[in-house]
Amino acid sequence: MFEIQKVSKNYNKGSGQKAVDSLSLTVNDGDIFGFLGPNGAGKTTAIKMLTGILAPDEGDLLLDGFSIIKEPIEAKRTFAFVPDNPETFSRLKAIEYLNFIADVYKVSKEERIRQIDFYCSRFGLKEVLSNKISSFSHGMKQKLFLIASLITNPKNWILDEPMVGLDPEAAFTVKEIMRERASAGKTVFFSTHVMEVAEKLCNKIGIINQGKLIFTGSLEELKSQHGESGESLENIFLKLVGSSVFGGAD
Repeated sequence: MFEIQKVSKNYNKGSGQKAVDSLSLTVNDGDIFGFLGPNGAGKTTAIKMLTGILAPDEGDLLLDGFSIIKEPIEAKRTFAFVPDNPETFSRLKAIEYLNFIADVYKVSKEERIRQIDFYCSRFGLKEVLSNKISSFSHGMKQKLFLIASLITNPKNWILDEPMVGLDPEAAFTVKEIMRERASAGKTVFFSTHVMEVAEKLCNKIGIINQGKLIFTGSLEELKSQHGESGESLENIFLKLVGSSVFGGAD
């Protein structure tokens, strides 16, 4: 599980508009949590603070009780992160990159062989493991990042727009794995613009707009508070965020 506690980030100190403004939310073990918001809402900034890529101006972020600010090494051992841009060491072969990640997380030889074989089979990358990453398409790189994150068997799986660039079969596999991990009592947290995915997959959602969290809870709670009978998540989302859906990048 993890907790985001009153976290703020302002890229332009002279501006009154914060990229993330006093964000607080809790994601429990067994949750599949969808983090929703228009472009520029602060999703990626929040995820970068959660994973230690950015330091918050205020607040704290706890992963399984470890502060990413005060105990970064311990906190980082509790999660795996898949960014929205799958760029990495292009000169490495795919298998070299996977072994590098396994070394960093101290995955045993026997376990890494088993995990690499298992997840490469699921994502259809077994036949290209000896190829250099530079030869991979965007979708293949995304699959490689997903596999690298999973071979560490993380307690918290954090993903930023994980479906982008994936073919339908791979996207289906990702959703299957999300459900499997949640059923095993692990945490799945991902940002997405695809409302249908969030509606069918998530037991909890959070909606952020202009840096502020405007809703967190179950889909049923969202519909009871802001929707009408039979209304889709997409329609409710558009009502809540208004014209900001035409904003800039996160």
